[in-house]
Amino acid sequence: MTGALPADVPDWYYLPVDVPRGVREIEVGYSYDRPQVPPGARGNVLDIGVFSPAGFQLGNERGFRGWSGGFRDRFVISAGRATPGYLPGPIEHGRWHLILGPYTVARQGLSYRVEITLRFGPPDAPFVPRPAPERAPARDRGRAWYRGDGHVHTVYSDGRRTPAELVAAARAAGLDFVVSTEHNTSSASLQWGEHAGDDLLILNGEEVTTRSGHWPAWNLPVGTWIDWRYRAEDGHGFRRFAEQVHRAGGLVVAAHPFTPCLGCSWGFDYGPADLVEVWNGPWTLDDEATVIAWDGRLRAGEWIPAVGNSDAHHPEHVVGLPHNVVLADELTPRRLMDAFRAGRNWIAESAQVRLDLGAVEGGRRAGIGERLGAGTGAPVTVEVSVAGVPGTAVRLLDQNGPQWIQPVDATGSATVRWTTQTRYSRWVRAEVRRPVPTATTPDTMVALTNPVFLDAR
Repeated sequence: MTGALPADVPDWYYLPVDVPRGVREIEVGYSYDRPQVPPGARGNVLDIGVFSPAGFQLGNERGFRGWSGGFRDRFVISAGRATPGYLPGPIEHGRWHLILGPYTVARQGLSYRVEITLRFGPPDAPFVPRPAPERAPARDRGRAWYRGDGHVHTVYSDGRRTPAELVAAARAAGLDFVVSTEHNTSSASLQWGEHAGDDLLILNGEEVTTRSGHWPAWNLPVGTWIDWRYRAEDGHGFRRFAEQVHRAGGLVVAAHPFTPCLGCSWGFDYGPADLVEVWNGPWTLDDEATVIAWDGRLRAGEWIPAVGNSDAHHPEHVVGLPHNVVLADELTPRRLMDAFRAGRNWIAESAQVRLDLGAVEGGRRAGIGERLGAGTGAPVTVEVSVAGVPGTAVRLLDQNGPQWIQPVDATGSATVRWTTQTRYSRWVRAEVRRPVPTATTPDTMVALTNPVFLDAR
């Protein structure tokens, strides 16, 4: 099948493929022209996926059979196997639809060629899913602080690590859990049981990759797929599918809101989001911009708990840089989601970083994500202890900005105390920064917390 897409083609273009009875396997390969374009102009990038005869309407989970974006130029599906990103299962007769996603199109248009091979014969043995267990008993310490990376990729979307390599990297980083967030597909959730041990909890998720921003859906039931085929200006698509995630017991994360790539920065409203990813991978200018924007919303009384994740795709990307340290009642998906929803977490550069933040008044104490009530004139002591952070500085901030900065010496440990009152501070949060510039920032974030809230009474 060949064709040409004009520069103003819609986001999604569907090619019908009629599959007769008796087909045991479908193989699809595709290519497209990639002309030279002037500096600053967009060239051609074409994504691909497939829907079965069950339908390709928005939200039709029964019809979805896989997606590889622009990462692969070929895929195979049969009853017993499928290329990563695609779902094995029966090859139903009827009209299938290939979905082409022109991510960018050159001014002269995009010409494509798709080759579909149908192989006949008896189906192979059915695929047997092996999802990850919902507990990792060797890491469960009851109510405790757990470390986890909520945004990682493997070859099941556009990552370069195998699942085995990903879990090895997570263990090496000292993590207790990871959330699998492949782009626009649920296929990875069917195989994590082959790689999970009792020392690493693996939660199912999906990075819902729309043209108006990316939003990881955390803690999805095995095999659950969330549609991505809408933009912010289309109306209620984001809210509709965020509600689907919430009904399933999951959380919605607004990912890397200021990342400067096409379709990556956040274009939706934040209303349906449970969390915002303020730190994505190594610290850069777009992370600084996100923290500033998040802090501004916090000052205005609009708090969305902050998280940080590695978004690791390739072996050179460090899993766990950064990651979340979350206070949960136990190491289970449900309790982790409860803790994140409440904002009982802080973000660390690595497992070497230790931090504790609390506010005390009259013998009562509140920690990260909690509230402390005190009389307007009563002194509230804010204390933060850190370790594993030599050569850094601890900053305490409230709605008026940085209020106290204290260097940390070569031992890497320090305890910082600062006194305020509820008449002056509505909340207090902490940052740890290293005075070492990156390519785009004057310093480097090492740790960042959600606030402790101070209520006047």
